[in-house]
Amino acid sequence: MSVQDLLDRLRVPVVAGCLLLGLAGCIGGPDGGPRVASRTPPPIASESPPPESPGSTRIGTGSVKLALIAPLTGQGAAIGNALRNAAELAIEDFQKPDLQILVKDDRGTPEGAREAAQAALADGADLVLGPLFAANVQAVAAIIRPAAKPMIAFSTDAGVAARGVYLMSFLPQTEVDRIVDATVAAGRTSFAALIPESSYGNAVEAQFREAVARKGARVAAVERYAPGNPAPAVARISIVIAGSGAQADALFLPDTPEGLAAVAPALSKAGFSPGRVKPIGTAIWNDPRVFALPTLQGGWFAAADAGGFSTFSQRYQARFGSAPPRVATLAYDAVSLSAALTRQYGSQRFTDATLTNPSGFAGTDGTFRFRPEGPSERALAVSEIRNGSATVVSPAPRALGPSGT
Repeated sequence: MSVQDLLDRLRVPVVAGCLLLGLAGCIGGPDGGPRVASRTPPPIASESPPPESPGSTRIGTGSVKLALIAPLTGQGAAIGNALRNAAELAIEDFQKPDLQILVKDDRGTPEGAREAAQAALADGADLVLGPLFAANVQAVAAIIRPAAKPMIAFSTDAGVAARGVYLMSFLPQTEVDRIVDATVAAGRTSFAALIPESSYGNAVEAQFREAVARKGARVAAVERYAPGNPAPAVARISIVIAGSGAQADALFLPDTPEGLAAVAPALSKAGFSPGRVKPIGTAIWNDPRVFALPTLQGGWFAAADAGGFSTFSQRYQARFGSAPPRVATLAYDAVSLSAALTRQYGSQRFTDATLTNPSGFAGTDGTFRFRPEGPSERALAVSEIRNGSATVVSPAPRALGPSGT
């Protein structure tokens, strides 16, 4: 399966410890795992747990049950098994929290997700983590939400979020907001955009227009193009972005490394100069193939600070013998958050009010919070491409500002 196929399936790019920023007595564990120190943890159940549904595996022996629904077989199985490994690593790092994770295979299909959700309810899960794919999230939500159980899902399609269906993943809307904010703060106020015709392109175009308007800047031009064939769109927009009379001072290019490999030479041929009009993008730029493109030197993109994932990756590889996919931190942080909330809040641990704490939580990939309507917001860094590599020019803030600003 190609990178673009996976992005379309997930809808946006995949790209997470004391976890409770707003709570007193919250400290990080000595091994990097989160710990809440202000309250004695509840006792671990001494009796053996009841058997799980067929096809389940169990991580931990605590009294609070979570279900992790992921594709352990079928499409996405490599990622699904990495999510399971990351959940196990979180349990180990948290030093025996009062959790029991029931791992359910959704086989990468909505039908499998529905069956996994039904099994999760039958086994007494209080919270569902996952699934990964957007259609599977919808299938699980249709079963879990009527039972008044919350979900922390890993899809990056904001359209499947809802009250009680929270998305842990990195959403492109947050990345667009961050890069537009940083670009305007740097004094650039006239934006053009070249956007691929895809579900991802649709999502980022809507947020791009909203973010530019919110900052009081202007959209000079937007052109869409069929993936792999940007030349006609580049020709149409060239009058706005090329030459001494360019009307725009920033060019938004939200495409994959493969897509940008076709966009970049078309821009060069049209006379585009990154020194005059700053290229800007989202987290899918965070790739050495993008850093090597001459047309994007000096460009900015928004993404999580790489330090957290780098540390996590080293620990994951030492534990499981292979490098984790980027999405693995989502399961790690979801389990760590569940453990911290269980220790701190008792019976109120997974209520909507607890999960949508506006102060947010600090995870492997930085600060994040869940909005009441389901999407997440994250604190992101802005990096600049220089000489074939990326350098942070605006670090991720430790705290999130008011939502929607």
